[in-house]
Amino acid sequence: MYQRGIAAPQPCAFVAAHLENKMLNRPMYLKPNVALEPLYNQWYVWWYLLSPATAPLFVTNLHQKLMQSFVANPDVHVAALKNPLLMGGPFINHPASRAPQVKELLERTQREQAHMLAFTKAVAELEQLLAPNNGGSLEALYPKVPDLLRGYVELTYDLNNRANARFIEPLLYRSRFYQESSQSVALMQVDGDWRPYIFSTPRLEEDMPLWLKVPYRHEGLDALFRMRHTPGSPGQVAEQLGVPVSASGAFAALFTEEAPRRAERYSGEGVRVRYFGHACVLLETKEVSILTDPVISYEFPSELPRFTHSDLPEHIDYVILTHGHADHLMMETLIQLRHRVGTIIVPRNNGNSLADPSLRLMLHHTGFKSVVEIDDLQELPIPGGSITGLPFLGEHSDLAIQAKTAHLVRLGGKSLLMAADSNAIEPRLYQHLREVVGPIDVLFLGMECEGGPMSWMYGPLLSNPLPRKMDQARRLNGSDCARATEITTHLAPKEVYVYAMGQEPWLRHVMVLVYDDKTPQIVESNKFMEHCRAKAIQAERPYVRMERILK
Repeated sequence: MYQRGIAAPQPCAFVAAHLENKMLNRPMYLKPNVALEPLYNQWYVWWYLLSPATAPLFVTNLHQKLMQSFVANPDVHVAALKNPLLMGGPFINHPASRAPQVKELLERTQREQAHMLAFTKAVAELEQLLAPNNGGSLEALYPKVPDLLRGYVELTYDLNNRANARFIEPLLYRSRFYQESSQSVALMQVDGDWRPYIFSTPRLEEDMPLWLKVPYRHEGLDALFRMRHTPGSPGQVAEQLGVPVSASGAFAALFTEEAPRRAERYSGEGVRVRYFGHACVLLETKEVSILTDPVISYEFPSELPRFTHSDLPEHIDYVILTHGHADHLMMETLIQLRHRVGTIIVPRNNGNSLADPSLRLMLHHTGFKSVVEIDDLQELPIPGGSITGLPFLGEHSDLAIQAKTAHLVRLGGKSLLMAADSNAIEPRLYQHLREVVGPIDVLFLGMECEGGPMSWMYGPLLSNPLPRKMDQARRLNGSDCARATEITTHLAPKEVYVYAMGQEPWLRHVMVLVYDDKTPQIVESNKFMEHCRAKAIQAERPYVRMERILK
């Protein structure tokens, strides 16, 4: 049942328009190079645009401001983006001639999202209301809460008498602030890895020949992406998705009668480990399959052999997500995999900070049927082993974000720690963990040791910008060599893989990292691998594709 501001797609004329083409009513497959971009008000979506507690702040403080700047002076944006070093900055990547279309989108956003802009203003007013309070009762403040937020917040103190507002996020998902009418998807075929950086630039309608105004949870999307491996009727899927006649030709071009490569479920001994790129690793035994932080390449002719969707098992028992950053929780990939995923395991958030929305809620409301939260040191049994959540420090700019976890996976008598971007800022944590979980066999660790400043990711959440010195000090840093060494010293892995480095070319639209031999990330990870090898620890920095069998 469709609700919350979006109508169910109506039957379209797709089948009638192509009735003479009987091929489209035969069983066909979705081509392996079909890409999906999930959009929110025509901006590429990520976790903070999924939660109704944070989406208004990004609409107001990022999207609106970027569009206002571009409309006022598009030439500044065009000139800035001639410098590759500014590609990830606050500049819209459209030619100056598109300023009228951006202005139209800006005006439509201000008109249709007026309540979201008002929400942001109310959050700032609430923070001002709470700021002077230092221990007295907060009960008298409830009537003074901005009307837009009344009933959606609880006013509390921490133990040091600092006042705070807890947003009742599940209730916000049932309110007008969770607006499925803002959700849509764009479909396209890609013939290479390069795609422009996406977080600073809205998609304009003229650039999207296949733009479908359906919510992310729409079952027609499951039917569409099921056709990657199981043939179906393009006409029936088009009717489900409400494909307009004007887009019927582009939609028909997404399909082929040629069957895809088919991946057989692993049936060998031990644990098969396949690296799909960045932080995406597939762990398989005879009994179970586990996929971490899915970010997967599309399939097309390439000089770089890689694993793609065609190399995934038809059913994935577990997907484990380490945290919400867009290179780890990528809705573009997750929506395409939803129909074949059994359970998604996510870290539990703390519920007391706008910086830490619930990953479980956002996935539940975007159509995932089984989403399980895991706490630190909580063990979840799985066939032939277990998954245990371990604390994940760092890489979040010192914000009170609890929804981040490393996963210790025990399978086939082996233990693998998928540590993502863990930063060993307190080495004694791993000393304590050694006493609890013992030594491990394999460590996967990211070493993006010089990340962006706090404002690059979290700036739109702030009512008052941080001073530049603080902003630059609170970076999204992972471990350098010294801190990675602390982890291996205490957990004593036999094998180490430095991953999540953002180097695969199919991540350039979400990460603009281009390294050379002198960049700190490469220097530090090289030093770390040399240290490991000197200690007789097998060490590697996989790139594009890797496969190992652990026995």
